[in-house]
Amino acid sequence: MNEVKECLRSIEQTYKLFQQQQFTFIAALDHTRENAHDKIRPVTSIGQVQAYMDHHCNNSTDRRILLMFLNICSDLSKLCQKLEALHPGTSVTNNLLEKCKMLVSPSNDLSTIRAKYPHDVVNHLSCDEAKNHYGGVVSLIPIVLDCMKAWVAHSEKLPRNFLHNVSDRRADSQKTTHQNVSSRASAPLGPCPDTLTTATQTLVSYKGNPQKQNSKHGKNSMNNPGSNTWKSLNGPWKPPGKHSF
Repeated sequence: MNEVKECLRSIEQTYKLFQQQQFTFIAALDHTRENAHDKIRPVTSIGQVQAYMDHHCNNSTDRRILLMFLNICSDLSKLCQKLEALHPGTSVTNNLLEKCKMLVSPSNDLSTIRAKYPHDVVNHLSCDEAKNHYGGVVSLIPIVLDCMKAWVAHSEKLPRNFLHNVSDRRADSQKTTHQNVSSRASAPLGPCPDTLTTATQTLVSYKGNPQKQNSKHGKNSMNNPGSNTWKSLNGPWKPPGKHSF
């Protein structure tokens, strides 16, 4: 939970810097929409802002502020994953989390959402056209941050053993998986010694007693007149005659 709260604080600090540059953000959207010949429809999604930056952004100032907005949205999406992994949730926390995930989806329609008091981002828009075209996109981040802070507040009210049990179950699952992998890795690849065939046992016996085997074969060779050993001792056979010795 502490890691989640720290991530949330970091995103809030970045958003405060972005909020101070809201006029720059609106100007960047104006420029890119004009370059895209898309001045009629409102900015309704994160994906639309991404497309403006990728294909219709002509200067570094506009690119910087649009990228800052997109990075905050990306960080909020990653934080949603952390919240989802922290605990199974209750009906309240699950509803808040689902709302956050829906809002930070790149294709979600933002045209109808509006941040309300104490947020004043909509009030800072200069005219009706800006309100109608940019009210949703400037309201996105503060609404998601409010939902995430509400999620943390409700989660902190849950019993401590609820969070501990979730952590214990996750640790036990990882431990079981590790043990299964280790047991498969240490399992024998070949037959066990008890299942060796007679031929294999004979080969093992021969390899284990080379001197005995050599001695046995040597003795048989000496007693066998047809063996090579016998021939080497008595020399080659010669026919009887005057030259025989």
